[in-house]
Amino acid sequence: MNNLNNHYNKQNKGLARNLRNNSTPAEIRLWSNLLRAKGFCGYAFLRQRPIGNYIADFFCNELKLVIELDGESHQHEEQHERDKLRDKELKELGYTVIRFEDDEVLYDFLNIQRTLEIFVEEFEERHNTGHPPNPLRKGEEGQGAEFKSVNNNKPKEGHPLNPLQKGEEGRGAEPQNNKNNGKNYLSILLLCLFFLCGCTSKDQSNKTVFNFNMDDLLTSLDPAFARNQNALWCDNQIYNGLVQINDSLKTQPCIAKTWRVSSDGLHYTFHLRNDVFFHDDARFKNGKGRKAVAADFVYSFNRLIDPKVGSSGSWIFSDKVAVKEAFEALNDSTFVINLRKRFPPMMALLTAQYCSVVPHEVVDFYGKDFRSHPIGTGPFKFKYWKEGEVLVLLKNEKYWEIENGRRLPYLDAVRGTFITNKQTAFMEFVKHNLDFFNDVDGSYRDDILTKSGRITKKYKGKFQLKTRPYLNTEYLGMLVDTNLAIVKTSPLRLKKVRQAINYAIDRKKMVKYLRNSIGTPGYGGFVPVGMPGFEQQKVQGYDYNPDKARTLLAETGFNNAHPLPEILLNTTTTYRDLIEFVQGQLNSVGIRTRVEVTQGASLREMIAKNSINFFRGNWIADYPDAENYLSVFYSHNKVPFGPNYTSFFNPGFDRLFEASYQAKTDEERFKLYHQMDNLMMEQAPVVILYYYKLVNLYQNNISGISTNAQNLLVLKRVRKAKG
Repeated sequence: MNNLNNHYNKQNKGLARNLRNNSTPAEIRLWSNLLRAKGFCGYAFLRQRPIGNYIADFFCNELKLVIELDGESHQHEEQHERDKLRDKELKELGYTVIRFEDDEVLYDFLNIQRTLEIFVEEFEERHNTGHPPNPLRKGEEGQGAEFKSVNNNKPKEGHPLNPLQKGEEGRGAEPQNNKNNGKNYLSILLLCLFFLCGCTSKDQSNKTVFNFNMDDLLTSLDPAFARNQNALWCDNQIYNGLVQINDSLKTQPCIAKTWRVSSDGLHYTFHLRNDVFFHDDARFKNGKGRKAVAADFVYSFNRLIDPKVGSSGSWIFSDKVAVKEAFEALNDSTFVINLRKRFPPMMALLTAQYCSVVPHEVVDFYGKDFRSHPIGTGPFKFKYWKEGEVLVLLKNEKYWEIENGRRLPYLDAVRGTFITNKQTAFMEFVKHNLDFFNDVDGSYRDDILTKSGRITKKYKGKFQLKTRPYLNTEYLGMLVDTNLAIVKTSPLRLKKVRQAINYAIDRKKMVKYLRNSIGTPGYGGFVPVGMPGFEQQKVQGYDYNPDKARTLLAETGFNNAHPLPEILLNTTTTYRDLIEFVQGQLNSVGIRTRVEVTQGASLREMIAKNSINFFRGNWIADYPDAENYLSVFYSHNKVPFGPNYTSFFNPGFDRLFEASYQAKTDEERFKLYHQMDNLMMEQAPVVILYYYKLVNLYQNNISGISTNAQNLLVLKRVRKAKG
């Protein structure tokens, strides 16, 4: 033990303080005394990193175990190399090193317990089998040493009692049935962690932690790959861009305090704030985050279109920016984007999380591993991420946004879990283990909501229910290009058949009974409710009129004597009930359909290859401009070049779409958008089922909630009252 103690002090010369030292803080002495009272032989240290933060170490000779709090996330390079050498020497001594972040004791204690349980189980297994040699084994007889939960023998001066030592009479410890040893070891190890955390952390009693769940995997925290809901939610806390959106989806300043667009619409000049800093990281000088400047945006945006990076957000700039000098830093505070052609939605596009700023030295150092070592300028900074289990972000104390004289954010931390079963996650919300629950799934919707969309008596008053439009159009798509072989003989090639399908569906009834009134019946165009410029009265869709549907079928020559051929309608399991409702509605007017249920990935692949005629789909906004929706019907975006999955082609539509890029004002663009939507709906390549509405649940002690139509989780203004 003394050799190991000397080893620690040697490796951390001038940085370690032993528990036996009278100058050790009172909390550590308390821990030491309790450890001795338990008859447990161990030491702890506080070690100060060169960049100023403390870590705590604990080692135990009985278990050949070293536990380190803080780990490597904020290490100085010199300290990191020193610790690598120490770890190598400990391994040679036969010790296991387990590292935890000090905040894990607060945010992920169950995982810590699981980790230690596995270690103790493996240790017990080695002990019971006798291989490899166990430090609990004593003498030639191979008997296990007794482990007492309480030991009243006094330790030698300055040393905690070692239960492996012989007693006053020179006898070895008596063997004892050790079936409970694992539990004893685990209890004491967990107790040690609590005290170690007390040595390295301030009082956490007043900390506010926002808990939420992600019901799908998070694959990356690199904003260049912000391709799904979970990534968007997390990236929005860690990073900032030039601009951001408010709850009305209006573009607002962010790192860019002002901007100017040239008269020809090709050059966007941004003037940046000078008080925005990256989070601390060892890759910066002295480990302190540096100021974000224009050159960082040049690097970040070039990275999006770099084929070597392979960003899923390359589409944002790849066909829009100039070939040479697409991005320029005129000085530290002036950044310019140069376009090859006008693109009026550019400011809305720049609010996407793909357009976040990242520091080149950190990204270059980690490479692809930047996905799990994110450094941004946002209101929360990355702490740790155990994939598929937990993600923790901590308050950025140096965040630049100030509201009502107080620096944002108000929360101290954000904790995300990954419970894939939504019903299980909802029960965690009911038990107040989650502060936020996103969207109400069909499997338990009736338990929470009445058919009119109000909260049921069972849950009334127990939490907050927030509903709002979501930029998501649910629709049925139909292939209409008669040049495709599968369309040539399909009845869907006929416009009146497609229009008859539109008239045959009672969308109001569908939304009420299958969605508990959570949604807006799709009686307008493809552009959804909530989109800036949306005006349902200016776009003519289809109401419920089964008689009109029968008339249109008769006009095409289909009737009882000459029925319409059966049509195959493809969907996924999640939407089976909704599509079977549609099937019944269509059958009632003489449109026979057969529903085929397919896995989501397979269905998306078939849609993308134009290999099915009739399918359920949805379109969620990438950015808050209707151009994003209408581009789905632009002929130059046909598969495989874009998302025109119905192969719609209309020269008049294309002319309007191209003209919208030349519009000088939003009002001019919105007018053209309405014309395009009307023209497309008259041709009926799609059936608009409904415009999505979100139902989000919050605990009653949560305030400052954002209610934007992109379901972008904005936590910088959220407050959590004690409750």
